[in-house]
Amino acid sequence: MNIIQLFKHIRPFVRPYRLLVLVTLILTLVGSAMQQVNAIVLDRTVDAINALIGTDFSWAQAARILTIISIVLLGKELLSALINFAQNYFGERMRIFVSRDLSQSVIEKVLTFRMAYFSSDENATGKVQARIDQGVSSLSRTVQNFFIDLLPLFTSAILALILMFAANVYVGLVALGIVPVYFWITYRQAKRLKGWRREMRGYREAKSQGIKNIIDSINVIKSFNRESIEAGKQLDLQNQVTENQIKTRRVSFYYDGLKSFVKQVGTVLVIILTAYLVLIQYPGMSIGKIMYHVMLFTNVIAPITQLQRIFDDVNDALIYAEGFFSILDSDAEVEASGTLRPEKIRGEFRLSGVDFTYPNGNQALFGVDMIIQPGHITALVGLSGAGKSTIVNLLDKFYTPQRGTITLDGVDLADYDTKYLRDHIGLVLQKNHIFDGTIEENILYGKPGATHEEVVEAAKKSYIYDQIMALPKQFDNKASDLSGGQQQRIAIARMFLKNPPVIFLDEPTASLDAVATEQIKNSIDAIKKDRTVIIISHNISQIIDSDVVYALKQGRVEQHGDPDEVYRKGGIYKDIIDASARSLNIEKIARTIDQNN
Repeated sequence: MNIIQLFKHIRPFVRPYRLLVLVTLILTLVGSAMQQVNAIVLDRTVDAINALIGTDFSWAQAARILTIISIVLLGKELLSALINFAQNYFGERMRIFVSRDLSQSVIEKVLTFRMAYFSSDENATGKVQARIDQGVSSLSRTVQNFFIDLLPLFTSAILALILMFAANVYVGLVALGIVPVYFWITYRQAKRLKGWRREMRGYREAKSQGIKNIIDSINVIKSFNRESIEAGKQLDLQNQVTENQIKTRRVSFYYDGLKSFVKQVGTVLVIILTAYLVLIQYPGMSIGKIMYHVMLFTNVIAPITQLQRIFDDVNDALIYAEGFFSILDSDAEVEASGTLRPEKIRGEFRLSGVDFTYPNGNQALFGVDMIIQPGHITALVGLSGAGKSTIVNLLDKFYTPQRGTITLDGVDLADYDTKYLRDHIGLVLQKNHIFDGTIEENILYGKPGATHEEVVEAAKKSYIYDQIMALPKQFDNKASDLSGGQQQRIAIARMFLKNPPVIFLDEPTASLDAVATEQIKNSIDAIKKDRTVIIISHNISQIIDSDVVYALKQGRVEQHGDPDEVYRKGGIYKDIIDASARSLNIEKIARTIDQNN
């Protein structure tokens, strides 16, 4: 991305604040004009004082000159302070607004992406977060640099250059001749550093992801005493970052020294030329013009001395903007949606020859054929990695198959409005997410706008109500304070509150104890009536209650039909049921119950 493309991308975010831009530009012009006052006053002062030397002047004349100078300079400083405050305030206000809009836009965009985007290693959580954070930060700095720093400096430089040419064209040409040399050195510096800055972006994304992985895995790391291994991984990354930074600083310092020398050469040339013109009594040249030209030349090169810092920020923005706007401009990653919104969803799903491969290259399904009858309970059974959860993901349009078709009530699933479809599907996962907020807010996620009474009823159905009421703040307690099993019941309460016609249950009682599992099973049994239910579970009691069972093995349907019939045929389903019974030691449990009853 180049500077022109960068500003084209930023422009839509600046456009809503045109009034702030106009006010900032006006203040910039006035402030830049004020920057030239010192040079003009000093020129007049030196000449006025010089005119008094060698004459029979009175101290009243000198006092009058000094009084006027003091009033003009102090008045100018007061006015400049006010202008500078207003300019910084309005410029910073615009930067903050643009930063807010950039952040909100990218968040809203990410929320539209399909699940495949988040499954890619390139788009791991920490990397995407770093891409967004660094993009917003660098782009907002670009706005700040342009309207608060760069624009005033260059306006001041242009006005100073105009005044130098107006005073003497030769001195103006000397000052103008230094500028392209300085720019060329700055350009070479930026070009030399660009590749290393791009590397730094990758290091920062990797570092952010690494820290996130450590925090997410801290229990495992500590339980295996692997702190030194994880620290070593981060040390390797830190060493790469350090090496990159040292190379960058070394080159920057070299070019900074070169630019400082060029700047000093320019100052010496201006002094020598102006002094020469004064000595030969060139028309319009006086002693005061020496200081006048030196101060104006300082104003000319002031933006150039600041240019490298700004150029560094702009180069960062160019690099980080690539990652940021690759998210914001990516329409290919947006989740596909049809337009169909039928009055009623019966819940008949048909999968025909479905193949599916995850973005990481792992093929999870091979030619799957399946019929989910409306109003029936269908159990998906299989060992880990058999493809059970993948089928649920496909039916909820989290992913789309590479081959084959999926229909709902006889219509291709792709034709359905995605939001409408998910409004009519209840999903309870093995590990459900609890959002930052109260218990009531988390339950309300199932049906925003529901009454407190409805929330209470949902909590009762999920057998969490009594435990909530025992908490200090009850429904206003933080949901994150609950145990894993309690959080699972909150997720189930969401589903009860949503009350959808289609329900997907992916190990809904995996985090619950035996008593809670029985309670939830009774509640789920109640809500199953007259609904299409797909259940994935290793709980025998939930599997054998199903109307139809599909046994999967390595992404293929091995058996399907009535649970009892499939069991009698033998195979993977019978193996799983028998293994579950043995692991529960059902025979001994039954004897214990019989002996004590």
